[in-house]
Amino acid sequence: MKIAVIGSGYVGLVASACLAEMGNTVICADNDKKKVEALRRGVIPIYEPGLDSLVERNVKEGRLSFTESTAAAVRGGDIIFIAVGTPSDEDGSADLQHVLAVAAEIGRSMDGPRIVVNKSTVPVGTAERIRDEILKYCDHPVSVVSNPEFLKEGDAIDDFMRPDRVVLGTDSPEAAEVMKELYRPFLRTNNPIYVMSNRSAELTKYVANSLLATKISFINEIANLCDIVGADVQDVRRGIGSDSRIGPHFIFPGVGYGGSCFPKDVRALRHTAMEHGYPLRVLDAVTEVNELQKKVLGVKIAREFGRDLSGLVFAVWGLSFKPNTDDMREAPSLVIIEDLLTMGARVQAYDPEAMDCARKIIGDGIRYCSTGYGALEGADALVLVTEWKEFREPDFERIRGLMRGKTIFDGRNIWNPEKLRSMGFTYHCIGRG
Repeated sequence: MKIAVIGSGYVGLVASACLAEMGNTVICADNDKKKVEALRRGVIPIYEPGLDSLVERNVKEGRLSFTESTAAAVRGGDIIFIAVGTPSDEDGSADLQHVLAVAAEIGRSMDGPRIVVNKSTVPVGTAERIRDEILKYCDHPVSVVSNPEFLKEGDAIDDFMRPDRVVLGTDSPEAAEVMKELYRPFLRTNNPIYVMSNRSAELTKYVANSLLATKISFINEIANLCDIVGADVQDVRRGIGSDSRIGPHFIFPGVGYGGSCFPKDVRALRHTAMEHGYPLRVLDAVTEVNELQKKVLGVKIAREFGRDLSGLVFAVWGLSFKPNTDDMREAPSLVIIEDLLTMGARVQAYDPEAMDCARKIIGDGIRYCSTGYGALEGADALVLVTEWKEFREPDFERIRGLMRGKTIFDGRNIWNPEKLRSMGFTYHCIGRG
């Protein structure tokens, strides 16, 4: 099939590369000329495992190309994907200006019938607004399909190539059949395609992310209770996760969630509900708990060292909001580092991929180190924030030799408390009594 993808951000670039990998001819458009030129040279603007080689292979084979002309992409594709950002507005609502601007450009550029597929995360009713915007500028037949993405940063290629389900929102049986044929190569294990109304599909994305965020905030609340009553949240987690109605996923306690999806999508769903006079009180609590959870390590640090950390050095391992990405949007590390600096500490930080992004956000207020062990030199304490694989089994003898102090704050519960305490470390974690 001939496909146009408008937007070369995280979703657009992953979708373009994966659709091309299945033999489709894909043209990906972005109005950032420098970004397009970089993509043509094989420079990928984000870190996502496997994406660089996927893009390179499909560009070389002639299935994937890049352009700064939305009009050229629209005229070259029978199916047009909208994959542009919908950032939070000041009131928490999703900002649709980019989506509607693309819809207008599609309408001005169409030279015949098209299927327009919205991949951007948008509130209920956006498909109608996209259709209306397109038809302001043309009278060609157009079918608008809502096709929310369920990609996890760090696993996006696998998620797209082997989805556990595909959601299609459309009132057109013909468009539904075309989309089913497009996704058929990705669903060879017979995972389902759910066809529903546009509004149901739009709401499904927000509800999915909000429910996952709820599980995270709930287990974080329980972890804090475990610290108070002397229980071990790891045991509690195993006990509840074995219940098939609950399951083991997204009940790992830590320092809160961040990233580009969960915070934004929870806010947007809350705003949609408020617009319709029905506040979602559970999600109000989810948001409040998450913001407080980002400060839990700061509280533990102040309890151990006092609120004046002048003269103390803290090594921070992990800056991105999760492993296998360089994304620092609303990352817990930003709150933790701010708390440390406010209390007068010096911070030495390391992350395998997010160092450049961190410099742009944090600036020169901390020391950036080229290795995890380098960040430990002369440190009074180690603060583990992001559970990258290289942090899971470090050389603790070496750590003990490099550090000036012997205190560890494990924000992801990845290390063995008994082992570290037997080695002379003072070990703090989340919810283990």
